[in-house]
Amino acid sequence: MIIEVKDLVKRYKNFLAIDHLNLTIDDGEIFGLLGPNGAGKTTLVNTVLGLTSVDQGHITVFGEEMGKHEREIKKQIGLVPQDIAVYDELTAYENVRLFGKLFGLKGEVLKIGVSDALEFTGLTHLQSKKSSQFSGGMKRRLNIACAIVHKPKLIIMDEPTVGIDPQSRNYILESVKKLNQMGCTVIYISHYMEEVAAICSQIAIVDKGRIIAKGTKEELSKLIVDDQIVSVDIDSPNYTLIEKLKGLSEVKDASIEGQTVRIIMRVMNMNAVLSAFLEVGITVTKVATNTPTLEDVFLTLTGRALREGSH
Repeated sequence: MIIEVKDLVKRYKNFLAIDHLNLTIDDGEIFGLLGPNGAGKTTLVNTVLGLTSVDQGHITVFGEEMGKHEREIKKQIGLVPQDIAVYDELTAYENVRLFGKLFGLKGEVLKIGVSDALEFTGLTHLQSKKSSQFSGGMKRRLNIACAIVHKPKLIIMDEPTVGIDPQSRNYILESVKKLNQMGCTVIYISHYMEEVAAICSQIAIVDKGRIIAKGTKEELSKLIVDDQIVSVDIDSPNYTLIEKLKGLSEVKDASIEGQTVRIIMRVMNMNAVLSAFLEVGITVTKVATNTPTLEDVFLTLTGRALREGSH
């Protein structure tokens, strides 16, 4: 076990950000953290990092209590923040070297750490280039290089692929898997469900300051195994239809993406569903049943799509 959170409570005046939360993360995992905006993900991570005080509970990292061994613990953690944290006026090499020095690296250890981090992120050939000249994807890679220069045991990645091209996203996802294979435990926060499903060995869904579900993607999918998932292709998008579907007793949730309506049903009653389509004058072009996905589980447990209001 690399992290243990017991009965954690954090309040901001009258707002309960973390509500008696319990969580364990084992050494060697890629642990996915999912939750809608305001669910408590950032507050949870900040408490684990020792950046936010807590009102109640205990946090143990690497077997040591954060409050008593904060300095030693932080030296073994790398953070890849959502907002790019590099200096535009510095070169890639200078950025990574600066972060290495902040973590206490010196001399040959610092030199090797910088070289290894740049090589790992594929930036060695660009090390003399100022980061202001980098694309968004390259800056994200540099962000990672700065976080791993001191070879941490635990890496926390907060939305590391936001706003970048597919090629850079794939590179970063492969990098996460390689870091894990090299012995790093990774906490991966994302609102891209497909990323979490592809790389995470364990996933926790956070909502209203609590862990409401935890397990592998297969284990989580079994939580709604009794539900029926129906995809309906239509001739044109219609959001009035979604509200009408959500009002049906047989329907647990409904969402629309492009011209496909996805319906989670408590009880299979296609007559009621198709009647709703007819009432709003929608032409159905295709109907298919599907096995539950991680997105369906999230919708069912939180009542919200992951990207609604996500940051």
